[in-house]
Amino acid sequence: MTIATTTSALTLHDMPECDNARLFLFVFRRMGAHGLNDAIAAHAMLRVFGKAYRRPLMLMRAMMADVATQTNVTIAIAPCCFTRITHAEVAMLTVIARAERQPAAAALLLSDLLGVRHIDGLLASATAVAGAFADAGHPVAEG
Repeated sequence: MTIATTTSALTLHDMPECDNARLFLFVFRRMGAHGLNDAIAAHAMLRVFGKAYRRPLMLMRAMMADVATQTNVTIAIAPCCFTRITHAEVAMLTVIARAERQPAAAALLLSDLLGVRHIDGLLASATAVAGAFADAGHPVAEG
């Protein structure tokens, strides 16, 4: 996955209100910029999920690995501390929020975001992450 960490005009959206969406975004940014084994991302998951952090962390790593190996486009992410989010980050948050309730809409959005036609495996990874967050009492909400 090619990551563009620029704070140019790509950052057009406000940070989401949902704390769980902010956590997802923070971990997404950390892993996208610093790798799947980023200790700060793991610590953030541990702090929020407590003893139940392993499942959401491992599924986030798996999803990020799938995205990195199967995308055909550059995914623009902002630095972790930046208070605005890119179009790609908004799209990814929307996919996670809709993955369980509206899988067809999530599939179309994920396909457009990643430039891949066959996204069954990627959608399964995103759905697993959404389920892990929700099962632990931290569902990711849209907007």
